[in-house]
Amino acid sequence: MTQSAYAAGDVAILRPNGGVVKLRNRQWTQIPAGFSCEVLDLQECTGAIELPPGLQVYELLLQGTQIETLPDDLQVEMAIHLTNCRELHSLPAGLTTGTLMLAGCSSLTSLPEGLDVWFLDMSGCWGFQHWPEQAHIRAGNLNLRGCTAIGSLPAYLGPLASLNVRDCSLLTEIPDGLKITGWIDIAQSGLAGLKQKPASLANVEARWQGVRIDDRIWTHPDSITLQEILGEENAEARRVLIDRFGQSRFMAEANAEILDEDQDAGGVRKLLRVPLPEDEPLVTLSCRCPSTGRDYFLRVPPTMQSCRHAAAWMAGYDNPDDYDPEIET
Repeated sequence: MTQSAYAAGDVAILRPNGGVVKLRNRQWTQIPAGFSCEVLDLQECTGAIELPPGLQVYELLLQGTQIETLPDDLQVEMAIHLTNCRELHSLPAGLTTGTLMLAGCSSLTSLPEGLDVWFLDMSGCWGFQHWPEQAHIRAGNLNLRGCTAIGSLPAYLGPLASLNVRDCSLLTEIPDGLKITGWIDIAQSGLAGLKQKPASLANVEARWQGVRIDDRIWTHPDSITLQEILGEENAEARRVLIDRFGQSRFMAEANAEILDEDQDAGGVRKLLRVPLPEDEPLVTLSCRCPSTGRDYFLRVPPTMQSCRHAAAWMAGYDNPDDYDPEIET
């Protein structure tokens, strides 16, 4: 049986002669060992997926599938797309490809030894903790946004075009000599607490949630003033200044208007509002976590009119009447 005859029976050939092969929305059908094509698209497959040994493709699309691992001898030249494969728990040693998309693979805790990639997206991989001892991750973009369990970066990284460590709260340092030719986004990461910009990043553009910031905003946020914030004409830059200044401090010094006040399990909570020039007003819900005792200022849409409405919105309810928790923790 030729590959094209097999494919014609079980998959849809979008381009003949081993070009683009796509399985339609159906239960997984086994592909034979040694199968090859240009692009293999399995995004619409339901149920468990197990790829065959000897698979050779230029691009492999597996986004959102239930695949758990990849074959040891898999060969993918350009890109492997595994975004939101929440059952994926391991990758084969020596995996080599141009682009590896792992965003949202929350069950993945480590990368394989000998990994060799140019572009790597691990955003939202909050379970990831362990780097391989040896790997090549260089030349492209490395996105680690939301990898909240990592506390360090390996020395072999780079050079990189860009590095996104947004929300990596445990990451407080970078390897000496790490080279980045483009930018680094440090928003809400442990690097945001540095008092001096690393020497290796002296000429690297720093960003906060995509907005360019200077060294002062990074390393000396205590120098930001209320007048500076209110005088900033660019709305995105102003939001960065508020983040670095601290929302609770800003609401206090700006004499925020109290829109509503009530009580929940943590005590008194308040809906606060501060008008901003050339921008929507800043509205936050001031509340205390009953479990930890910590105070929070949580930004909510300016359309919120009550604490209950704001709490319901944060819980995913558009209608506050539908929000009726037995207990709030």
